[in-house]
Amino acid sequence: MTIRILIADDHPLIAEGIKNTFINQPEFKVVAMATNGKEALEIVKSNLIDVVLLDIDMPEMNGIDCAREITKHYSQVKVAMLSMHQEASLIRELIAIGVKGYMLKTIPTDELLLAIKTIYNGKDYFTADVTKAILNTTTTNTSIINYTQKSPLIHQLTDREKEIIGYLTQGYTNPQIGEKLFISPRTVDTHRTNIMKKIGVNNVASLIRFAFQNGLAS
Repeated sequence: MTIRILIADDHPLIAEGIKNTFINQPEFKVVAMATNGKEALEIVKSNLIDVVLLDIDMPEMNGIDCAREITKHYSQVKVAMLSMHQEASLIRELIAIGVKGYMLKTIPTDELLLAIKTIYNGKDYFTADVTKAILNTTTTNTSIINYTQKSPLIHQLTDREKEIIGYLTQGYTNPQIGEKLFISPRTVDTHRTNIMKKIGVNNVASLIRFAFQNGLAS
């Protein structure tokens, strides 16, 4: 198994550094490099790519618009962002678009390899710093939410579980949620564990993405 990767970054030195991460790694192959989103999209159209690793700030077409086009028209291709941006609203927007991962450019080499492998296998990967950025806000940009294709898994959730999801998307902790709902933090944690099992996710960032895509964000 070889994971075919496209790297899109308009800074040559940074792009080359990212590429070097995968050198001498038999499980990975950098198939192509791009300097902007438009070029990346053209490469996806004409090449067999498994994972696209996008920067956000690029000329002609930025990483956000490129990610949107790829997730919309090439669903078999996994999209991940590698950026220095930590704005919660920006990360939430990309989660809503359908990116499978968001990593900061400060990510260690070993973790980047793990992230790409995780994303290739169909799971989400968000670094701890990114998850923290998502949760360190109590505001939600509702304009990024797309309710058009709701998951059937939403019907498995109880009203209380949906209520807890709403608080989680606002960045509330288990004790804070417990205080609002008059239940113990342990009970909140049990609900959160059950929610993740029901919707098939294993981290808070993935839960938040599910919430946005299914109209559960408060």
